[in-house]
Amino acid sequence: MTDLNLAFLLLLPVAAASGWFAAWRSKRHTQTFPISRFNNDYFKGLNYLLNEQEDKAIEVFLRMTEVDKDTVETHFALGNLFRKRGEVDRAIRIHQNLIARECLSEEYRSQALLALAEDYMRAGLLDRAEDLFKEIVQRPGNHVRALSYLIDIYEQEKDWVSAIEAIRELARQSADNYDSVTAQYFCELAEQARERGDNGAAIRYLEKALSTDPGCVRANLLSGYIHQQAGDYEKAIIDYKKVQGQDIEYVTEIIDDLLSCYVKLERPYDVMPHLDELVSKSRALSPMLAQASLIQARDGNRAAERYITEQLRRRPTVRGLDRLIDVHLTHCEESAKENLMMLRELTRKILHNRPVYSCVRCGFKGRSLHWQCPGCKSWHTMKPVHDVEG
Repeated sequence: MTDLNLAFLLLLPVAAASGWFAAWRSKRHTQTFPISRFNNDYFKGLNYLLNEQEDKAIEVFLRMTEVDKDTVETHFALGNLFRKRGEVDRAIRIHQNLIARECLSEEYRSQALLALAEDYMRAGLLDRAEDLFKEIVQRPGNHVRALSYLIDIYEQEKDWVSAIEAIRELARQSADNYDSVTAQYFCELAEQARERGDNGAAIRYLEKALSTDPGCVRANLLSGYIHQQAGDYEKAIIDYKKVQGQDIEYVTEIIDDLLSCYVKLERPYDVMPHLDELVSKSRALSPMLAQASLIQARDGNRAAERYITEQLRRRPTVRGLDRLIDVHLTHCEESAKENLMMLRELTRKILHNRPVYSCVRCGFKGRSLHWQCPGCKSWHTMKPVHDVEG
C-alpha cells in the first residue's frame, strides 16, 4: 500500500468520528449510540487494511453499515480506493452491499449505482455498466457523469445512433456544445453505410453531419470520395475544394484525389490555378509538389527545377529537396548522379517513418489519420504535421 493510500485510510476514523459526534449531539436525548462498538470495528478494519488483509477489512466495514448509515461515505471512499488500485472485485462487493441496504436514501442509492457502474466498466463488463448507467439516467437529477460514461460505451460498441441520442441529452443537461462530435458520429454512420454498399444512405448521413457542423472536414472528404468512386468527378471536385474553407490544414488529404478527378475529366492542367492558391495560403507541401509534377509534365524538367528551387528558397523542407533531387536525376550528367543519389538516400532516411499526423490536444503522433485520437480519445484533433521535414 502506498504512503498516500495509508494516509487516506488513517484519516477515515477522524472523518467518521466527526460525523458520529454531530449525529450524537442531535440525538443525545432520544438515542443511545454504541460508541465502543463503532470505534472497535473501525480500528479493527483499519488494522486489517494496514496488514493487507483487505477481505477481512471489508467484512468489518460492511457490518458497520448495519450499525450506522452515516458511515456510508466511508464505504464509497473504500470502494473507490479499491477500484483505483485495480481491485475491482472488492469495489463491486462494497457497492453491491450498499445498494442492497433498504435504509439507504435515494441520493446515496444513485451514488452507489453510479459507483457500481464504474466498477463494471473498469472490469470490462460493458453490458452491465450500460444497464446501470441507463437506470441512473432515468432517475431524477443531473446525470452528466452517467451520460458521459454511456457515450464512452457506445463509442466502444460503435453504436452511433445511441451515441447521438446520448450526446444530445448531454448537451441539454450540461449546456455545452457537442456539434462537432455529433457530426463525427454521423460520419461514422456514413462509413458503415458505404461499407455495406448503400451510398445513398451514406450521403444522407453526411448531409446531416454538415448541417450539424458546417466545419466538418471529414464529411466533405468522404462525400468527395463517394462521388469520385461513382464516377461523378465534378461533384467530387466541388466537395474536395470545400475543405480549404473549412480547415486549410487538411488540404494534404485532397491533393491526390483532386488531381485524379481532373485527369479523369481529361483536364489535368485546369487544377493549376487552384494549386497556386493553395501554395500561397497553406503551410502544406503537397500542393507545391503536385504543381511541380504538372509543370514538369507540361513544360519539362528545367521548368520544374526552377519552380521547386524558388519554392524552397521561400520555405526549405527536406521533402521538397528530395523532390528536387528526383527531377535533377532525370537529366543530370553521370559524374553528378552518384552524389545526387547519395544525397537522396540521406533525405529518404530522414523521411522514413516520420510521423505524418499529430494530435493538437495530447501530442499523439502517427502515420495514419484517425478522426478519434487513439491517445486521448478526442474527436477531430489529429492534424497533418507541417514542419521543416515537410
